[in-house]
Amino acid sequence: MWQTEVHEHTIAIKAIDKQSVHQICSGQVVLSLATAVKELVENSIDAGATNVDIRLKDNGVDLVEVSDNGRGVEEDNFVGLTLKHHTSKLRDFSDLTHVETFGFRGEALSSLCALSDLSVVTCHESSHVGTRLVFDRSGRLTQRAPHPRQQGTTVTLQQLFSTLPVRHKEFQRNIKKEYSKMIHVLQSYCVISTGVRVTCTNQIGQGKRSTVLCTSGSPSMRDNIGALFGPKQLQSLIPFQQISPTDNIKEDYGLNGEELPKDLFIISGYVSQADHGVGRSATDRQFFFINKRPCDPSKVSKLVNEVYHMFNRHQYPFVALNISVASECVDVNVTPDKRQIFLQEEKLLLAILKSSLLAMYETGVNKITLNHKLQLSGSMYASPPNPLVSTIILLKQISPGFGTKTSHSNAVCPGPAQKNMQSFFRSSEKINCPKPFLSFPGRTASESAVSPLKTSLLNKYGHSSDVDTDSGLSEQRSTTGTPETLCENASKLASPDSVLDEFGVKNEPHNEPAVKVLTDLEPAGQELEAVVGPERIFSPEAKKRRWENTLSEQTQVPCPGAPDTTSGLFDRHVSVHKKTQPLQFSMTQLASRMERLKTQRREEIDQEPKYRRFRAQIKPGDNQSAEDELKKEISKDMFKQMEIIGQFNLGFIITKLKSDLFMIDQHATDEKYNFEMLQQHTILNGQRLIVPQNLELTAVSETILIENIDIFKKNGFDFLIDEDAPVMERVKLVSLPTSKSWTFGPSDIEELIFMLSDGPGVMCRPSRVRQMFASRACRRSVMIGTALSVSEMKKLVVHMGEIEQPWNCPHGRPTMRHLANLDIISQD
Repeated sequence: MWQTEVHEHTIAIKAIDKQSVHQICSGQVVLSLATAVKELVENSIDAGATNVDIRLKDNGVDLVEVSDNGRGVEEDNFVGLTLKHHTSKLRDFSDLTHVETFGFRGEALSSLCALSDLSVVTCHESSHVGTRLVFDRSGRLTQRAPHPRQQGTTVTLQQLFSTLPVRHKEFQRNIKKEYSKMIHVLQSYCVISTGVRVTCTNQIGQGKRSTVLCTSGSPSMRDNIGALFGPKQLQSLIPFQQISPTDNIKEDYGLNGEELPKDLFIISGYVSQADHGVGRSATDRQFFFINKRPCDPSKVSKLVNEVYHMFNRHQYPFVALNISVASECVDVNVTPDKRQIFLQEEKLLLAILKSSLLAMYETGVNKITLNHKLQLSGSMYASPPNPLVSTIILLKQISPGFGTKTSHSNAVCPGPAQKNMQSFFRSSEKINCPKPFLSFPGRTASESAVSPLKTSLLNKYGHSSDVDTDSGLSEQRSTTGTPETLCENASKLASPDSVLDEFGVKNEPHNEPAVKVLTDLEPAGQELEAVVGPERIFSPEAKKRRWENTLSEQTQVPCPGAPDTTSGLFDRHVSVHKKTQPLQFSMTQLASRMERLKTQRREEIDQEPKYRRFRAQIKPGDNQSAEDELKKEISKDMFKQMEIIGQFNLGFIITKLKSDLFMIDQHATDEKYNFEMLQQHTILNGQRLIVPQNLELTAVSETILIENIDIFKKNGFDFLIDEDAPVMERVKLVSLPTSKSWTFGPSDIEELIFMLSDGPGVMCRPSRVRQMFASRACRRSVMIGTALSVSEMKKLVVHMGEIEQPWNCPHGRPTMRHLANLDIISQD
């Protein structure tokens, strides 16, 4: 019975119809705008063209047209021009090993027919008039009519990918990225195609047609590079010099003892110098060719960048290298776009490249150009002046009265500058006499000597030494005396009026609270210092206990003539009449309420997921998985719901969300918040240049800059744009951003252009601006070791829900990690 049901539901295997096969395969051959343009340009170069013109409309969405002056298409080949696997390059599979043209499969035009509206206008070198050909989706010729044209071929694509709705929508949405990739691919053909003039233009809407790139058809690769990237790029290039691999490098690649073929590879081209500043911020100008065919050899590219980073760690080189090798040692039929190529003796190629690059770069590493001769004179060997003598001379120049004897009178108040200088030198004198100090609310007493204890107390509670020296009271020299004389001084100081009169300060009525003089004596060689500030408030009982402890530890010296001042030391006991208010309480109601809370808690637990949400451990190897878990389980609104448990080790905030405990780095999270605020709201101010600077940008870079001019202005750059000027001269720099010690330049502009080519219209910052913001955010953030109140900790946690990426600080330090789940911790 079961077998019968299986046979009844079995679907027969049948061949797919040709039309469906054609559409399926076509979508695999032409994947993007870059692939479509590449195929058409390759056909033009294979036809012997010396002039190739690419015209785009709306970045290629509406129209792609490639025109050349090649041999054209013969009339006998009109029908098979766009049929699947029809080509003039191959007859059988054995011809594949000797193929020297770009195309050989006969798939490109057929696939483009299935993906767009394709038409061809061609004129063969033997014909006197051209012909316009129109093809259907299957590649069959549907229309044919005479059309005026000189020798060559023009292929027009309209509404690319319109037959694939999903891909067409994605193509339109990412058109700027597709356009940038197409330009990069086109640049590779411009570099290697010597003797071929390539021009690319683009028209947006009904606007003016602008030139994107253009070469002059020079027979030199160097000239093509200069035409594409400007003379500034040429200045930093050096020709590649090939040498045989060294024995050490042979050993690294396991080539020792083998019979290596000679002259198998011939490498030519250009690379950047290794000097800092001449490289690139990205790998956007690296072109590799095998037998003049553009390709992406990943191992070769990786090796070149690794060697370059040995001499210039922060940049990438410009690379244009052509590797010539026998055609039977190459397999180009790997992928439909022919960008992946297999090579025989690949290790030998890598060894040659590494040896050659090391030899080229090492020759210029230790060269230093001296533009002046070293001048030796007798003054060079003179001993440097004494720093203390220089300081005193400088102080005498600043203050004429410095270093002279001055009389110290109780009624004379020296000026602030003189007072500061005197207190500076008197602070080093040793004071052996105990002195009483007068304390005013909101003020600090004037002292002639500052002890380390007093300095530390002042610094701790917000007082500065400047307040002491500028308090307006003249300083007095301390003298040693007997206990009797000390007690006399203490009795004088017991009266505020006598103190004020003695210091020469006029006693006027004011609204400040009453002055309380605290006088006490300590053993000889010690000082009694009272520091009272408005921010130091104690309860009466606390003050009483403090003074009782102080008096119990001190030696009391009797003073016969001194008045009794102990009454001012203590707060008197007062009787407090407390009013009691009875409260209503019901044990039944309390039990009922507790039961409701338990039921509510059980319901919340039942609604929570039953799996363990956080499994990553707190260690460097699990950073990525821990971050992924937090992104998945923690939403931004959850930070407001977190309960502050406390602060651990003066550096970490312990929070609780439901049954989960989290540890938050107080410095890293505050730094990330400050960093993102700086990123969003800081507008860098520009410094205008005296003369506008020509940036010599490529046409693509100029277009990206013009389209994203607002982003450049937010970063502090300003430009003078002349769209009627020739390519590489349309944009001139007139203002550069500056911020304190940070300065920026054209290299930051190029980096911004590269970033905007991947994400057009998205606000971004150059890496050096990010470094500046990260440095400032770090300095202004809460530091490790700072004690925080509950409200301050809550503020930091809430800020995490207000930023885009709260999981890492700008330097990569984690901000938050999961500690434990209270539900799974054993109660034992």
